[in-house]
Amino acid sequence: MRAIGICRFSYPALGGFKRMHDTVEEREAYLYDDARMALRFRHFETLTLPSLAAQQDGRFAFLVITGENMPEPWWSRLNDVCASVPQIKVITKPPMRHRTAMQLAIKEELGEDDVPSLQFRLDDDDAVGTQFVRGIRRTARLSYRMWATWQNFVIEYSSGYAVRLGAEGILAQPVQGQFLACGLAVLFKPGDPKTVMNYGHHKLHHAMPTLIVPDEPMYLRAVHEDNDSRAAHSKLAPLDDGLRADFQNRFNVSEASVKEAFCAPAVPPGKG
Repeated sequence: MRAIGICRFSYPALGGFKRMHDTVEEREAYLYDDARMALRFRHFETLTLPSLAAQQDGRFAFLVITGENMPEPWWSRLNDVCASVPQIKVITKPPMRHRTAMQLAIKEELGEDDVPSLQFRLDDDDAVGTQFVRGIRRTARLSYRMWATWQNFVIEYSSGYAVRLGAEGILAQPVQGQFLACGLAVLFKPGDPKTVMNYGHHKLHHAMPTLIVPDEPMYLRAVHEDNDSRAAHSKLAPLDDGLRADFQNRFNVSEASVKEAFCAPAVPPGKG
């Protein structure tokens, strides 16, 4: 059984954003603004990458989809930081509907598509628990007698934390999600023409059976000024010693690394 994750990193899709633009050039100008890119990299490098690098089951591929015109120094930086995680593949796509671009990338990765696959999506400012890949494999294996007769099957870890990162560290709030993009995976049978990107994650339970694991925190979902979802959380609080250690052990996320990243210059030397 294969495990494949996918992430959109400043990809200039045609649609797929709540902030609309009239032309591809306008969208690229918005996406590749230095201040915005600095914010995205700060989250990607302190949340997403560490959580993937520390997966207890390394048998997965993670596709990072971006545009063909990402400027320097951001293009080199993206490739450099992703190179530290061997499971990651950076893939460029021309502008098209974002679901189409993501579906094509997954299908290309599947190739002959002759075994079941567990597919998941992750935003570039979120993290998953280091047991995520191991957990979805184990759940799929233990529940085989159920999903063997189903076309598809969702595994959702509904518990996690909303987090806000900054120079002072991490603010966090426990949350119980409802089919968020992070923390879930969909099982597909070999040869299925659809992928995880053919479905809105909030409506997966309308389309297929779902097994929910509610008691094990499995994701960190960032809240900041560039969130496309504009999520709002009113009970964010500083980490105590216990939660700080839990974030390190459970997600491989270091508050010290967050402070260092957010204290660094917002734009590359010589720019801005």
